[in-house]
Amino acid sequence: MTSLDSVLVFDKDGVRLTVEDAVATVTLTNPAKRNAQSPALWRALTEAGRSLPGSVRVVVLRGEGKSFSAGLDRQAFTPEGFDGEPSFLDLARGSDEDLDAVIAEYQEAFTWWRRSDIVSIAAVQGHAIGAGFQLALACDLRVVAEDVQFAMRETSLGLVPDLTGTHPLVSLVGYARALEICATGRFVHAQEAERIGLANIAVPGDELDAAVRDLSAALLGAPRDAVIETKALLQGAAGRSYEDQRTAERAAQARRLRDLAGLGD
Repeated sequence: MTSLDSVLVFDKDGVRLTVEDAVATVTLTNPAKRNAQSPALWRALTEAGRSLPGSVRVVVLRGEGKSFSAGLDRQAFTPEGFDGEPSFLDLARGSDEDLDAVIAEYQEAFTWWRRSDIVSIAAVQGHAIGAGFQLALACDLRVVAEDVQFAMRETSLGLVPDLTGTHPLVSLVGYARALEICATGRFVHAQEAERIGLANIAVPGDELDAAVRDLSAALLGAPRDAVIETKALLQGAAGRSYEDQRTAERAAQARRLRDLAGLGD
Protein backbone atom coordinates (compact mmCIF):
# COMPACT_ATOMS: atom_id res chain seq x y z
CA MET A 1 0.00 0.00 0.00
CA THR A 2 2.98 2.31 -0.45
CA SER A 3 4.47 3.79 -3.61
CA LEU A 4 7.30 6.01 -4.73
CA ASP A 5 4.90 8.93 -4.38
CA SER A 6 4.15 8.21 -0.72
CA VAL A 7 5.35 10.69 1.89
CA LEU A 8 6.84 9.15 5.03
CA VAL A 9 5.44 11.00 8.05
CA PHE A 10 7.14 8.92 10.75
CA ASP A 11 8.47 5.44 11.46
CA LYS A 12 9.05 4.47 15.08
CA ASP A 13 8.13 2.03 17.84
CA GLY A 14 6.72 -0.49 15.39
CA VAL A 15 4.47 1.96 13.53
CA ARG A 16 5.01 3.61 10.16
CA LEU A 17 2.75 6.35 8.75
CA THR A 18 2.83 7.22 5.07
CA VAL A 19 0.54 9.50 3.08
CA GLU A 20 -0.24 9.39 -0.63
CA ASP A 21 -2.68 12.10 -1.69
CA ALA A 22 -5.93 11.48 0.21
CA VAL A 23 -4.95 8.02 1.52
CA ALA A 24 -2.82 7.44 4.62
CA THR A 25 -1.39 4.03 5.47
CA VAL A 26 -0.54 3.04 9.03
CA THR A 27 1.63 -0.07 9.08
CA LEU A 28 2.62 -2.25 12.02
CA THR A 29 6.27 -3.01 11.33
CA ASN A 30 7.40 -5.81 13.65
CA PRO A 31 6.66 -8.99 11.71
CA ALA A 32 9.29 -10.96 13.64
CA LYS A 33 6.99 -10.74 16.69
CA ARG A 34 3.80 -11.00 14.61
CA ASN A 35 3.25 -7.29 15.29
CA ALA A 36 2.70 -7.86 19.00
CA GLN A 37 1.60 -4.69 20.76
CA SER A 38 3.12 -2.65 23.57
CA PRO A 39 2.48 0.71 25.26
CA ALA A 40 5.13 2.30 23.02
CA LEU A 41 3.31 1.04 19.93
CA TRP A 42 0.02 2.39 21.29
CA ARG A 43 1.56 5.81 21.81
CA ALA A 44 2.87 5.71 18.23
CA LEU A 45 -0.60 4.81 16.94
CA THR A 46 -2.05 7.75 18.86
CA GLU A 47 0.60 10.01 17.33
CA ALA A 48 -0.29 8.68 13.88
CA GLY A 49 -3.86 9.86 14.33
CA ARG A 50 -2.71 13.28 15.45
CA SER A 51 -0.26 13.55 12.54
CA LEU A 52 -2.74 13.02 9.71
CA PRO A 53 -2.77 15.89 7.20
CA GLY A 54 -6.14 17.51 6.69
CA SER A 55 -6.21 16.24 3.10
CA VAL A 56 -6.50 12.60 4.20
CA ARG A 57 -9.89 11.00 3.66
CA VAL A 58 -9.09 7.28 3.93
CA VAL A 59 -6.75 5.60 6.42
CA VAL A 60 -5.59 2.04 5.80
CA LEU A 61 -4.26 -0.01 8.71
CA ARG A 62 -2.12 -3.03 7.88
CA GLY A 63 0.51 -5.28 9.40
CA GLU A 64 3.75 -6.44 7.82
CA GLY A 65 4.41 -10.15 7.52
CA LYS A 66 2.11 -13.12 7.92
CA SER A 67 0.07 -11.73 10.83
CA PHE A 68 -1.87 -8.50 11.26
CA SER A 69 -1.23 -8.52 15.02
CA ALA A 70 -0.99 -11.43 17.43
CA GLY A 71 -2.09 -9.20 20.30
CA LEU A 72 -0.40 -7.89 23.39
CA ASP A 73 3.28 -8.69 23.79
CA ARG A 74 3.38 -11.14 26.70
CA GLN A 75 6.44 -9.34 28.04
CA ALA A 76 3.93 -6.91 29.55
CA PHE A 77 3.01 -9.56 32.13
CA THR A 78 6.55 -10.33 33.23
CA PRO A 79 7.93 -8.70 36.39
CA GLU A 80 10.42 -6.66 34.37
CA GLY A 81 7.90 -5.51 31.74
CA PHE A 82 9.24 -3.35 28.89
CA ASP A 83 12.33 -1.20 29.18
CA GLY A 84 11.38 2.20 30.56
CA GLU A 85 7.78 1.12 31.21
CA PRO A 86 6.03 -0.01 34.39
CA SER A 87 5.06 -3.66 34.14
CA PHE A 88 1.38 -4.51 34.14
CA LEU A 89 1.97 -6.19 37.50
CA ASP A 90 3.25 -2.88 38.87
CA LEU A 91 0.26 -1.05 37.39
CA ALA A 92 -2.09 -3.49 39.11
CA ARG A 93 -0.61 -2.50 42.47
CA GLY A 94 -1.46 1.17 41.92
CA SER A 95 -4.62 3.05 42.83
CA ASP A 96 -7.86 2.59 40.90
CA GLU A 97 -7.56 6.16 39.64
CA ASP A 98 -4.02 5.65 38.34
CA LEU A 99 -4.89 2.35 36.68
CA ASP A 100 -7.95 3.88 35.04
CA ALA A 101 -5.88 6.77 33.69
CA VAL A 102 -3.26 4.43 32.22
CA ILE A 103 -5.85 2.24 30.48
CA ALA A 104 -7.59 5.37 29.15
CA GLU A 105 -4.27 6.47 27.65
CA TYR A 106 -3.81 3.08 26.01
CA GLN A 107 -7.33 3.27 24.60
CA GLU A 108 -6.53 6.48 22.73
CA ALA A 109 -4.63 4.40 20.17
CA PHE A 110 -7.92 2.66 19.32
CA THR A 111 -10.38 5.56 19.30
CA TRP A 112 -9.37 7.95 16.52
CA TRP A 113 -10.02 5.50 13.69
CA ARG A 114 -13.75 6.35 13.74
CA ARG A 115 -13.31 10.10 13.42
CA SER A 116 -16.04 11.58 11.26
CA ASP A 117 -13.62 13.18 8.78
CA ILE A 118 -11.98 9.90 7.70
CA VAL A 119 -12.98 6.36 6.76
CA SER A 120 -10.62 3.74 8.16
CA ILE A 121 -10.00 0.30 6.66
CA ALA A 122 -8.21 -2.56 8.41
CA ALA A 123 -6.45 -4.90 5.95
CA VAL A 124 -6.21 -8.07 8.01
CA GLN A 125 -4.26 -11.23 7.31
CA GLY A 126 -3.25 -14.11 9.56
CA HIS A 127 -3.58 -13.63 13.29
CA ALA A 128 -5.69 -10.80 14.73
CA ILE A 129 -5.85 -11.86 18.35
CA GLY A 130 -6.81 -9.96 21.48
CA ALA A 131 -5.48 -6.45 21.10
CA GLY A 132 -5.00 -7.23 17.40
CA PHE A 133 -8.67 -8.13 17.05
CA GLN A 134 -9.64 -4.96 18.89
CA LEU A 135 -7.41 -2.85 16.65
CA ALA A 136 -9.15 -4.28 13.58
CA LEU A 137 -12.51 -3.59 15.24
CA ALA A 138 -11.45 0.01 15.86
CA CYS A 139 -11.63 0.69 12.12
CA ASP A 140 -14.79 1.48 10.20
CA LEU A 141 -14.30 -1.34 7.69
CA ARG A 142 -12.39 -4.62 7.53
CA VAL A 143 -11.04 -6.37 4.43
CA VAL A 144 -9.63 -9.78 5.32
CA ALA A 145 -7.48 -12.43 3.71
CA GLU A 146 -8.72 -16.00 3.59
CA ASP A 147 -6.18 -17.04 6.24
CA VAL A 148 -7.44 -14.54 8.84
CA GLN A 149 -7.88 -15.77 12.40
CA PHE A 150 -9.79 -13.43 14.72
CA ALA A 151 -9.90 -14.32 18.41
CA MET A 152 -10.65 -12.46 21.64
CA ARG A 153 -8.45 -14.26 24.15
CA GLU A 154 -8.60 -11.83 27.08
CA THR A 155 -11.38 -13.66 28.91
CA SER A 156 -9.48 -16.95 28.62
CA LEU A 157 -6.54 -15.24 30.38
CA GLY A 158 -8.73 -13.98 33.24
CA LEU A 159 -9.00 -10.48 31.78
CA VAL A 160 -11.59 -8.54 29.78
CA PRO A 161 -11.27 -6.82 26.37
CA ASP A 162 -10.52 -3.22 27.39
CA LEU A 163 -9.14 -1.59 24.25
CA THR A 164 -12.51 -0.36 22.93
CA GLY A 165 -13.36 -3.60 21.09
CA THR A 166 -16.53 -4.60 22.91
CA HIS A 167 -18.79 -1.84 21.54
CA PRO A 168 -18.03 -2.40 17.83
CA LEU A 169 -18.09 -6.17 18.28
CA VAL A 170 -21.63 -6.11 19.74
CA SER A 171 -22.71 -3.58 17.10
CA LEU A 172 -21.45 -5.82 14.31
CA VAL A 173 -22.50 -9.31 15.43
CA GLY A 174 -25.00 -8.82 18.26
CA TYR A 175 -24.76 -9.47 22.00
CA ALA A 176 -25.17 -13.25 22.02
CA ARG A 177 -22.55 -13.95 19.37
CA ALA A 178 -20.16 -11.37 20.84
CA LEU A 179 -20.45 -13.03 24.24
CA GLU A 180 -19.81 -16.46 22.75
CA ILE A 181 -16.75 -15.23 20.80
CA CYS A 182 -15.26 -13.50 23.85
CA ALA A 183 -16.10 -16.12 26.48
CA THR A 184 -14.79 -19.06 24.44
CA GLY A 185 -11.80 -17.29 22.89
CA ARG A 186 -12.32 -19.33 19.72
CA PHE A 187 -11.08 -18.44 16.27
CA VAL A 188 -13.33 -16.74 13.74
CA HIS A 189 -12.12 -17.44 10.22
CA ALA A 190 -12.67 -15.47 7.02
CA GLN A 191 -15.84 -17.14 5.76
CA GLU A 192 -17.63 -16.78 9.09
CA ALA A 193 -16.27 -13.25 9.60
CA GLU A 194 -17.79 -12.16 6.31
CA ARG A 195 -21.06 -13.98 7.00
CA ILE A 196 -21.65 -12.47 10.46
CA GLY A 197 -20.54 -8.94 9.55
CA LEU A 198 -17.05 -8.78 11.05
CA ALA A 199 -15.55 -8.49 7.58
CA ASN A 200 -16.83 -6.41 4.69
CA ILE A 201 -14.84 -8.39 2.13
CA ALA A 202 -12.84 -11.65 2.25
CA VAL A 203 -10.32 -12.33 -0.50
CA PRO A 204 -7.33 -14.59 -1.21
CA GLY A 205 -4.22 -13.35 0.54
CA ASP A 206 -2.50 -12.25 -2.65
CA GLU A 207 -5.50 -10.06 -3.50
CA LEU A 208 -5.71 -8.25 -0.15
CA ASP A 209 -3.80 -5.10 -1.13
CA ALA A 210 -5.66 -4.78 -4.43
CA ALA A 211 -9.04 -5.17 -2.70
CA VAL A 212 -8.12 -2.43 -0.23
CA ARG A 213 -6.99 -0.14 -3.04
CA ASP A 214 -10.26 -0.71 -4.90
CA LEU A 215 -12.31 0.01 -1.77
CA SER A 216 -10.28 3.14 -1.02
CA ALA A 217 -10.84 4.41 -4.56
CA ALA A 218 -14.57 3.76 -4.30
CA LEU A 219 -14.74 5.68 -1.01
CA LEU A 220 -12.94 8.61 -2.58
CA GLY A 221 -15.45 8.71 -5.42
CA ALA A 222 -18.11 10.52 -3.40
CA PRO A 223 -17.78 14.16 -2.25
CA ARG A 224 -16.01 14.36 1.10
CA ASP A 225 -18.67 16.39 2.92
CA ALA A 226 -21.41 13.95 1.89
CA VAL A 227 -19.38 11.01 3.23
CA ILE A 228 -18.73 12.85 6.50
CA GLU A 229 -22.43 13.65 6.98
CA THR A 230 -23.46 10.10 6.08
CA LYS A 231 -20.93 8.58 8.47
CA ALA A 232 -22.16 10.79 11.30
CA LEU A 233 -25.77 9.80 10.57
CA LEU A 234 -24.94 6.10 10.63
CA GLN A 235 -22.74 6.33 13.72
CA GLY A 236 -25.53 8.00 15.70
CA ALA A 237 -28.37 5.83 14.45
CA ALA A 238 -28.14 3.17 17.16
CA GLY A 239 -28.52 5.77 19.90
CA ARG A 240 -31.50 7.54 18.32
CA SER A 241 -35.15 6.67 18.06
CA TYR A 242 -36.64 6.26 14.60
CA GLU A 243 -38.15 9.74 14.80
CA ASP A 244 -34.92 11.28 16.05
CA GLN A 245 -33.06 9.67 13.17
CA ARG A 246 -35.58 11.11 10.72
CA THR A 247 -34.93 14.54 12.22
CA ALA A 248 -31.16 14.05 11.98
CA GLU A 249 -31.50 13.03 8.31
CA ARG A 250 -33.51 16.16 7.51
CA ALA A 251 -30.99 18.42 9.22
CA ALA A 252 -28.05 16.77 7.48
CA GLN A 253 -29.74 16.96 4.09
CA ALA A 254 -30.59 20.62 4.61
CA ARG A 255 -26.90 21.34 5.25
CA ARG A 256 -25.88 19.45 2.13
CA LEU A 257 -28.44 21.21 -0.06
CA ARG A 258 -27.39 24.64 1.22
CA ASP A 259 -23.75 23.81 0.60
CA LEU A 260 -24.48 22.60 -2.92
CA ALA A 261 -26.43 25.79 -3.57
CA GLY A 262 -23.58 27.89 -2.26
CA LEU A 263 -25.62 29.03 0.73
CA GLY A 264 -23.60 27.36 3.48
CA ASP A 265 -21.75 29.19 6.22
